[in-house]
Amino acid sequence: MRILRLLFFLTAAVFLTAYAAEEPAPAPSAANATEFIRTSCETTLYPEVCYSSLSGYANAVQQDPARLAGAAIGVSLSRAAGMAIYLANLSRQAYFGGGGDPRAAAALRDCFSVFGDAVSQIRGSMKQMRRVPSAGGGGGGGGEELRFQMSNVQTWMSAALTNEDTCTDGLQEVADGPMKSDVCDRTVEVKKVTSNALALVNSYVDKITSP
Repeated sequence: MRILRLLFFLTAAVFLTAYAAEEPAPAPSAANATEFIRTSCETTLYPEVCYSSLSGYANAVQQDPARLAGAAIGVSLSRAAGMAIYLANLSRQAYFGGGGDPRAAAALRDCFSVFGDAVSQIRGSMKQMRRVPSAGGGGGGGGEELRFQMSNVQTWMSAALTNEDTCTDGLQEVADGPMKSDVCDRTVEVKKVTSNALALVNSYVDKITSP
């Protein structure tokens, strides 16, 4: 029953993400907005992944670092929620199939649990970002409340990334095989977008805290 409730929540999160990341915005220069995203992505660990996952939001982002961070968090939420649903399905198969490696089944349950936590943390970050005023491409001088909000986002996104790391760590004791490789590969891809989102959040915080 717990898995069914969490699955319902995660599925809803996927649909809510699209709404959250694609807020309507004016569309002056698409080329400038796209270049802004490309340049901003250079500050991340995975710039190509960053650009390919966020360039489609150029019209919504424009040259606003707050909107860009919000879009990146939305992408991270969608990928993490999708991964959690995938892990839930694998866990059910391992449970009902029986006869498999109990360590693998336990690792899958743990992965599902930590990804559920990650989704909650990223979703909390998304809610916080909705309160952040549009910077209009500016930056400077956020107030104490804004800095507090962004500190929460940094903490939650960092915790989400740690939870995603925990999944692959837990699979180290599982024998090599197609299932382990697939879960690890998929998790790495989710970790990339979460890492990029955190980097863009940190970049935005640098802008609002610089004199």
